[in-house]
Amino acid sequence: MADRLDQFLDDLQDKIFDEARNALGEQGFERWQNPRFRGRLDDYDVHGHALGDCGDSMDIYFKFERDRVVEASYMTDGCGSSNVCGSFAAEMTIGMGAEELADITGDMILAKLGNMPEDDRHCAFLAAGTVQEALRIYMTGSRERKGKA
Repeated sequence: MADRLDQFLDDLQDKIFDEARNALGEQGFERWQNPRFRGRLDDYDVHGHALGDCGDSMDIYFKFERDRVVEASYMTDGCGSSNVCGSFAAEMTIGMGAEELADITGDMILAKLGNMPEDDRHCAFLAAGTVQEALRIYMTGSRERKGKA
């Protein structure tokens, strides 16, 4: 009985992984399994928060040195696609200055990712919107910027 259950669970996991790999591509699948840059930075200079049309929310944290992002991280309460997009967005921002951050779009994140199901493409735009919100706060100083965990 236990052997059949184990085999069923192994087959189910393989099916889920195959579907995720097909939907996200190899690069997105790897990031889905091993998200990078997830979590709140202990010491950040600016934090942006955005709420997507789907109800997912995302936060992004930046640490700047000489007006360039030297550390970035994200958090989301959303689905796997939101996690993948948040991870790629945080990675893309490292080393960028404000003008470069202003150019980040959902389409850029999708291009970096390479593959995303049509129903989940909005996650890339949520990630880009979160980057833009953090940049707005950084540039205007409109809210408390510094943070400590």
